[in-house]
Amino acid sequence: MEETAILDALKERFPKGVVEASVPLGDATVVIRRDALLAIIPFLKEKPYEFAVLLDLTCVDYPERAERFEMVYHLFSLVTNKRLRIKLSVPESAAVVDSLVRFWKNADWLEREVFDMFGVRFAGHPNLRRLFMNDDFEGHPLRKDYPLRKRQPMIQLRK
Repeated sequence: MEETAILDALKERFPKGVVEASVPLGDATVVIRRDALLAIIPFLKEKPYEFAVLLDLTCVDYPERAERFEMVYHLFSLVTNKRLRIKLSVPESAAVVDSLVRFWKNADWLEREVFDMFGVRFAGHPNLRRLFMNDDFEGHPLRKDYPLRKRQPMIQLRK
């Protein structure tokens, strides 16, 4: 299967959900609308594509954009040996994306990491709480506007 075949199928099946599709440097990449995520993922998990593996999901902060955050998902098909990158934009004012935990168990920790580091929330996540920072930590350290020398509340060390 060519890299463009999956992109053409997505554009045909979800004409309002797909914003852009391209193959930069040989990597199939599709930019979708945020509200199309839960419709597109089951389609990608079915035959003939069978993207059964969520390799990674992460967030990129673009403070100069109107939709500040960009979620990036990397999928892999064991059947076709192909990868697919999915991107979607998220505004800071409504930084909420649907959770993919119901489709992939490893999305649990990956989404918690994005929540902790960037502050993006995941609707439907079963246990959305900080993963790396303590509960008293103020802010989200991977945002580009996070102050480098910000002082955090002290925590009691265990003896």
